[in-house]
Amino acid sequence: MMDLSKSYEYFQPEKSKAKIHIIGCGSVGSTVAENLARSGVTNFVLWDFDKVEPHNLANQMFRQEDVGKLKVEAVSEMLQEINPDIKDTIKLEPEGWQGKQLSGFVFLCVDNIDLRREIVEKHFDNPNVKAMFDFRTRLEDAQHYAADWSDIKMKKIFLDSMNFSHEEAKEETPVSACNVTLSVCPTVRIICAYGVANFMNFWNGKPLKKLVLVDAFNFAVDAF
Repeated sequence: MMDLSKSYEYFQPEKSKAKIHIIGCGSVGSTVAENLARSGVTNFVLWDFDKVEPHNLANQMFRQEDVGKLKVEAVSEMLQEINPDIKDTIKLEPEGWQGKQLSGFVFLCVDNIDLRREIVEKHFDNPNVKAMFDFRTRLEDAQHYAADWSDIKMKKIFLDSMNFSHEEAKEETPVSACNVTLSVCPTVRIICAYGVANFMNFWNGKPLKKLVLVDAFNFAVDAF
């Protein structure tokens, strides 16, 4: 059993048996999953159809030995190395999200805003969802959005924040001279840490922050 003595008085993972859905296991998803596992969370459902490629190692949680593996499998192995108990509860969805109904806590970590909006719209009136968490990263700055699913106003604000297309998002994304999307791990790590802290606060009965804005390299953060 994982020794949680450093964090247990602050965060008791057994308070809820709700599923933790991580949709997209790349830079944000793998980092969020690692943070949650170290907090004692075990009831994961991992959604991603992609495989680990060499360039993923720069800003994701993977290692050289993971190259070529399905991302859900590589993340699952990492989580079980942190906490072996996870093997009894984790579920892998290697085809990605394709319309299935979700429940519990949903972390939207895919890099396609159209898919994220579709998930939110499909589950807008789903009473089995407790909260959703969304992450958007660029090179030096990032945003984290969240909504308590029992709060209609928060859900509407959450959905309204997605009122743009994937193509429009790509136009705002920094790329190299070779048209490679630029991303560095400090920006990813910082916004994921705030998102997981937001989740932990909610787990402990505190209200969610609906928006966190981070400028990682100018050391600025705002939360609302």
